[in-house]
Amino acid sequence: MPPLRQSFSWDGFARTGIAPEALARGAADIGYEGVELIPEEYWPLVRDCGLRIVTAVGHPLAPEGLNRRENRKAIEAVLVENLRRAEAWNIPYLLCFSGNRYGVDEATAAEITAENLRAFAPMAADAGVTLILELLNSKVPGRDYQADKSAWGVQVCRMVNSPNVRLLYDIYHMQIMEGDIIRTIQENAPFFAHYHTAGNPGRNDLDDEQELNYRAIVRAIAATGYDGFIGHEFFPKGEAIAALRAAYETCRVGA
Repeated sequence: MPPLRQSFSWDGFARTGIAPEALARGAADIGYEGVELIPEEYWPLVRDCGLRIVTAVGHPLAPEGLNRRENRKAIEAVLVENLRRAEAWNIPYLLCFSGNRYGVDEATAAEITAENLRAFAPMAADAGVTLILELLNSKVPGRDYQADKSAWGVQVCRMVNSPNVRLLYDIYHMQIMEGDIIRTIQENAPFFAHYHTAGNPGRNDLDDEQELNYRAIVRAIAATGYDGFIGHEFFPKGEAIAALRAAYETCRVGA
């Protein structure tokens, strides 16, 4: 079983103050193959460093999302442009978001979200891109995010029934909302196109001060036959490259 490929979300590490080129080259030297959610101005830099851009935003994370029919036109306008960029830069995944509940019941929201994503799926297929609906926790003050449970996201994907619409399983967020991480991965792996990591509590390093056993989690992901990226989306407590190196070593246990 080969080690899983690893990527990292740009913002959490860039905000430590490290220079962009030092961050990109340092990550590549460690063995990272991808970078995520990076400002477009740095796309040429990371490509020159041998890193692939793994994810970009399909449409913004906002209270208004895919769970309301009246939002489709505005989301589509943004998504079409971002699909064009993704195709040009060979970016495999674009993030999508359910939006907040606003009192809409779960079944109706799932139906509307699936309806909207079903309309977008052919465009994604034409661009060679997968739209990944991100699972986030809804305990953030002021954000009653609809896609806050794995089962709800899986149901949406079943209704869409397209290989170009799947889920971003964010381990940190789902630990907050429901736990049972390994069994959820084992039972729903076909619907999980991508994974994000962070330590809980705190959304920091994958160290012994947080509660998630990432070595076991990564072994479970690898055992499903997953061949994509594990993306680190945490805020390092110390120096950026040291944190990236430690996370990389922790998640090499898929080997």
